[in-house]
Amino acid sequence: MSHPPGKPANLLVIISDEHRRDALGCMGHPVVKTPNLDQLAERGTVFCNAYTPSPMCVPARASLASGTYVHNTGHWDSATPYHGKPHSWMAQLRDQGREVVSIGKLHFRSDKDDNGFSHEILPMHVVGGVGWAIGLLREDPPHYSQAAELAADVGIGTSTYTDYDLEITAATEHWLESKHTAEKPWAAFVSLVSPHYPLTCPEEYYNLYNPMELELPIGYRSTAAPEHKELQNIARFFDYGSHFDEHKIREAIAAYYGLTSFMDNCVGRIINAMDRSGQTENTVVVYISDHGEMLGDHGFWTKQVMYEQSAGVPMIAAGPGFPIKHRVTTAASLIDIAATAVDIGGNTSDKVSNSLAGISLRQLANQKDNPHRTILSEYHDGGSTTGTFMIRWENWKYIYYVGHPPQLFDLVEDPNELNDLGNKGEAESTIQQTLQEGERRLREICNPEEVNQRCFNDQKQRIEALGGREACINSYVFNHTPTPAEQSKVR
Repeated sequence: MSHPPGKPANLLVIISDEHRRDALGCMGHPVVKTPNLDQLAERGTVFCNAYTPSPMCVPARASLASGTYVHNTGHWDSATPYHGKPHSWMAQLRDQGREVVSIGKLHFRSDKDDNGFSHEILPMHVVGGVGWAIGLLREDPPHYSQAAELAADVGIGTSTYTDYDLEITAATEHWLESKHTAEKPWAAFVSLVSPHYPLTCPEEYYNLYNPMELELPIGYRSTAAPEHKELQNIARFFDYGSHFDEHKIREAIAAYYGLTSFMDNCVGRIINAMDRSGQTENTVVVYISDHGEMLGDHGFWTKQVMYEQSAGVPMIAAGPGFPIKHRVTTAASLIDIAATAVDIGGNTSDKVSNSLAGISLRQLANQKDNPHRTILSEYHDGGSTTGTFMIRWENWKYIYYVGHPPQLFDLVEDPNELNDLGNKGEAESTIQQTLQEGERRLREICNPEEVNQRCFNDQKQRIEALGGREACINSYVFNHTPTPAEQSKVR
């Protein structure tokens, strides 16, 4: 059964930050409490195999806005933020006459750019219009001492991020309730920061979880450093794990789960405000996150790698056109959000429509599941010495590293990605054929060598524009972006 299409629908996109796909009750997690997102899933559709176009905030959000791959946007990294180009789905809906508002974190360059919104409420953009520049130094990366902050910030308490999320939630409640008499359909992009680190969690949510009862990360005690050389490079730069002992790991996991429940409560408040405004039946609600969180699995923390915990994202959609209590196994991507917005807008004549690489989630939800669909994620940011390209189809995950051997995982037989089939020397013929198929699918989308070279050329120019290596090391260094209130204090 589906919601009736009715009149043109509103669009409410709620995006969190760093929420791994499996940390949801509706995805079968045995511990994490997310009652509000589970309720949204009950009245809509869950996309079980959704991915980010890049496991890093800034490039992922640029792709989400423009509906195309990172190698097409040119927003490669955390110091090359979105600035209104390529044309965004937000601008298309706005130019069709809708009010399109953002509330909360954007991680674009600046509110002085035309990012596509009618107005931005409480926007968080990258620091100084530049972002995190140390990640540009990929050919000779310096020591990243700020990695120690992750373990140091673990515990009970509020943070500037949880305070900011409460501000975003209250502003969204007020805005939604003000739209109860709206005559034209609207769109809102509401962006919460939790459960992004710092892993400092309000006490009532931290206390939902007993650290001593939580499972330790995948591979803890039994897995040495990653075997793949490029993963070793990333682990060496982001050496978060060296600052954790078992006690701190358990506290960090409890805090992350607590922040996830805190974020879920914010989502519940937002949805309740929409219910009070009488707009639920005519609003498509999409919940997503920009990327996941490794949380110690395989020895990694935060994101940057192509394991499921980092590259996978939650995705739930409910409202007009979406089947109720439905689950889709067709692989999906955050680039599908732009196509979904264009579909809901009902006008595909704009220039953005022709450049979209995604498919409307309403289309995916109402079609037979397609295991053959190809999904791409790519990484060109800090810690990496070469371009990384992940291809997902059927039960396979293929990861191509320019200049290094590939990886291959069978996610049905090996859901924890412990058995790298790309590292088996003279592998059996079926594995060799699968490796060839993964590369074929990648090269249908892009030439990874050409993309890698173009990226390094662009980043070299960006380093020079920012004042060179020393400026990138000393002037734009932090572990997580300050909130708007924090940034205003240093202006």
